[in-house]
Amino acid sequence: MNVITICAILKAKPGQEEQLRDELIKLIEPSRAEKGCIQYKLHKSHEKEDTYVFYESWADENAIIAHVNTEHYQAYQKNIETIIDSMDVYHLESIET
Repeated sequence: MNVITICAILKAKPGQEEQLRDELIKLIEPSRAEKGCIQYKLHKSHEKEDTYVFYESWADENAIIAHVNTEHYQAYQKNIETIIDSMDVYHLESIET
């Protein structure tokens, strides 16, 4: 199995921190129920009140493609358009030593 880890770092616009948090929380349950989802965890930065991080693991690239095409993910993308300041997404693979 070629597990892919995603680290998504999202920053809310000033005053939109709670709204972004609410939209991110809506993604957790349906995403965890998707085929190919191994891990789906949301984190909040201690240092920056406006910054959230998703740490996800997916079985393969097909699972990620299916995820971004789900109804709940598409709704999330639309809902955050006006409240998000930035989003950096990294697709990672483990380096075994």
